[in-house]
Amino acid sequence: MVDFHLHTYYSDGSMSPRDLVYRAKKQNTDIIAITDHDGLKGINEAIEAGKEFGVKVIPGIEFSAALEEGNIFNRNAQQGQEIYMHLLGYGFDTNNKEINYAVEEIQKKRKERNQKMLKALRDLGYDLNREDFQVYPMQEYVGKPNFARGLLKKGYVTSIKEAFKKDKFLGHPKVKSIYRAKIDAKKAIELICQAGGVPVLAHPMKISYKGKNEEGSFFDKLEPLLLKLKEFGLMGMECYYSSHLVYETERLLEIADKLDLLVTAGTDFHGKEVKEDIEIGEFPVLPDMKVLSKFLNHF
Repeated sequence: MVDFHLHTYYSDGSMSPRDLVYRAKKQNTDIIAITDHDGLKGINEAIEAGKEFGVKVIPGIEFSAALEEGNIFNRNAQQGQEIYMHLLGYGFDTNNKEINYAVEEIQKKRKERNQKMLKALRDLGYDLNREDFQVYPMQEYVGKPNFARGLLKKGYVTSIKEAFKKDKFLGHPKVKSIYRAKIDAKKAIELICQAGGVPVLAHPMKISYKGKNEEGSFFDKLEPLLLKLKEFGLMGMECYYSSHLVYETERLLEIADKLDLLVTAGTDFHGKEVKEDIEIGEFPVLPDMKVLSKFLNHF
């Protein structure tokens, strides 16, 4: 069993790298990847824990990226029309200077976004402080799930899910309108490649569009996007995912085969208290290890 999309408390997960690897072992998961958002701090701890528990740990990262829509569909896209996606990087040199510098810059922008979100939530009457987001000592990363846990801790919501309710809390228009500058997709892919890694499109069914969308089905738009990303160096796509429906998984596998993309499998596990219906190594469609072997051969 494998799982190439896991988050520790160094980003917005709830578990330490060691505890996460131990849980993977208990789930009979043999190979995992730590893919914290815009950060690398949990990787070495996870690798050491992997040696202790007999779990192979692949270094990873997850970038929130954007690409101008007009660059894909060859239309006169208006300013602000962008495609938002997440890009995963695997097996790269974690000491690479360029990727570490990019991570530092992204983290600065995230902190700026968080200050604006904190003010917006306070203006709405939710008295939150930095300490409400704390999961472990000296925590630096704060993402939206951390805000959700803060709202839960202070009793404003009764569950993490409620914190994202439409038009309330993190789903309130004043909060949702606060965007964090995202790394350019081309830049993210190039950084991963230059550091010797394998760039992969994460959970493709969650790709979102800002501004007016082009007409056509989701999959009709996905193929030209993938072709453009391949020009930048994209090597794979996360076809097996915790929330993909069976027909979505099958369609994604067909597209990956057609475009000669590596296939990966990831649950996006953050901890049971964050997403209680997700568990390490469990997928709606059982991953085909023969299909995944092409990806695993890189490690």
